[in-house]
Amino acid sequence: MSLNDKLTEDMKTAMKAKDKVALGTIRNLKSAIKNAAIEQGGADTVLDDAEITAVIRKQIKQRQDSLTQYSENGRPELAEIEQNEINVLEKYLPTPLSEDEIAAFVAEAIAETGASSRADMGKVMGIMQKKTDGRADGKTISQAVMKALS
Repeated sequence: MSLNDKLTEDMKTAMKAKDKVALGTIRNLKSAIKNAAIEQGGADTVLDDAEITAVIRKQIKQRQDSLTQYSENGRPELAEIEQNEINVLEKYLPTPLSEDEIAAFVAEAIAETGASSRADMGKVMGIMQKKTDGRADGKTISQAVMKALS
């Protein structure tokens, strides 16, 4: 079952269960996915699972930013809503890689490219994005690559 199909099924389940948080979050996510598809190639474009995962990561990042703002400004009730939505979205992400797995992928990518300094970081990052396949965020990957190349 594709990620898009799973979202549709989970949306139906949330409707039946009257789970307002999950329903609203999934609807917003499906809207963001549709917008990304339109930007990419028009209304009939369908995103694959990797592209949908990227949209989910972007949605989580936006909610984390809002969560931080609400927490810093004394709005715990709004922060709780954002956290609940993050929890719903995280269910659709692939199992994240451990630090050891990321380090092993970094070592492989460095060996493949022959990278020796931070100037070669772009080459390594390109390979890392393919190897990790959405199972680690870009910030974590770049930190691991910088650490290995310094």
